[in-house]
Amino acid sequence: MIQVICREETYIYNAYHMTKAFYPSAEVVSRIEEKASNYVTVMVDGEMAAAVSERELAKGLSGKVSSVYEAGIGEKKHQTDLALYGQLKAKTGRTLSWGILMGVRPTKLAMQKRREGMSPEEFLRWFQENYLVSREKSVLAWQIASKEKELLDRLDTKDGYSLYVGIPFCPTVCAYCSFSSGELSAWRERIDDYLKALCNELAFIARTSEGKRLNTIYIGGGTPTTLSEAQLERLLTCIDLNFSREHLLEYTVEAGRPDTVTAGKLAVLKGHGITRISINPQTMQQQTLDRIGRKHTVEEVKNAFSLAREMGYDNINMDLIMGLPGETVREAKDTLRQIEELSPDNLTVHSLAIKRAAKMTEEEIKNAECIGDMIKEAAGAAGRMGMSPYYLYRQKNISGNFENVGYAKVDKAGIYNILIMEEIQSILAAGAGASTKIVLESARPMPGSKKGKLTKLIRQENVKAVDAYINRVDEMIERKGEWLWR
Repeated sequence: MIQVICREETYIYNAYHMTKAFYPSAEVVSRIEEKASNYVTVMVDGEMAAAVSERELAKGLSGKVSSVYEAGIGEKKHQTDLALYGQLKAKTGRTLSWGILMGVRPTKLAMQKRREGMSPEEFLRWFQENYLVSREKSVLAWQIASKEKELLDRLDTKDGYSLYVGIPFCPTVCAYCSFSSGELSAWRERIDDYLKALCNELAFIARTSEGKRLNTIYIGGGTPTTLSEAQLERLLTCIDLNFSREHLLEYTVEAGRPDTVTAGKLAVLKGHGITRISINPQTMQQQTLDRIGRKHTVEEVKNAFSLAREMGYDNINMDLIMGLPGETVREAKDTLRQIEELSPDNLTVHSLAIKRAAKMTEEEIKNAECIGDMIKEAAGAAGRMGMSPYYLYRQKNISGNFENVGYAKVDKAGIYNILIMEEIQSILAAGAGASTKIVLESARPMPGSKKGKLTKLIRQENVKAVDAYINRVDEMIERKGEWLWR
């Protein structure tokens, strides 16, 4: 048992996640004690492993301000993180690839510094010195930020928007999953009702957005291809009737579970001009698939992929998760070998992250320490397939303080994936559990930049429960109407 004790709430998030990263297989709990003698204290099995005191913090701030009490909370928090990192590093003999970055999107920092005119070497030095990020990850962040800028420059961020359509059904719910999805068997009789509500919300979005430019469409879930051919046809026809494709750059549908992919469904998608699909095995190890509740075979993955290729799909993504229970580097290398034989156009490599809503518990994860080696193997496999990294994000509770990276062949990168991270264009979302992100701009320039706008993000969450969404879709529509394009 590890305890993280903080004097103020502002320190608790980073302190908890940093401690968890240094002790990935341990149970970590945190609490606030306003009268604690230290800003942060870490207790391991009843013994003090780290303690950041006022005196130590003041030493770290010397030369910048006359007293720790005069420092802004941001500076004190930053210095606390640096001090805590140093003590945990000394205690465990480990380092973290992303240093003290906890919950921050690394490419956003790289984008910001790029806008401010930093050179690559200046950024690498700044990132390593201020956040203790390894040179390898610093280079990756800069490289991806450069690629993201190239892709995002194609978007209309003033009058454009993207559309997300959520289908919250799956054949079975995977043990690691925390998304708003339910097993198809429980909702089969309500799918038509769901599609009726969904099409009502989509029609409203289209009417309200008339005159705006739709740049990308992403149909996700859940697993959209759990819908029957007729239901897919109904949904895609609804989108065709309501939205113009004049400015559309990308149209993605997740066909994530290979046991839902048929020639008929792929033909429906093809007939509606879908340009990108995902067929996601997560692993090519049958024992692991059985263990995590995927309920399909490795052979079904290969068959679904081959079928899509035969039908002319030339932009296929595959997702993998590194660190699944029972897997070591050997299993990861075998999975990557099989993926290389298929040669998809995109490869998204996730580090396992366990959310509260998932069936899987942290106690089941015993291999966090080898995820770094798995990620390196994946990067090598992507390179051999002619792919380069184009987007990166990190999650709460990600095993071993690693990251998720998307790789793509030339001209095959998924623009929507970048938009989700960088939040520079509004994403209007329809469906149960769907999250709308409305980007508002002010005329005030961004700090440190002579150009650009200061943006504000408004989030609107649709209700997660399918039956509640069906019954309350008018409420979801009304809430959107209060904010869209105002």
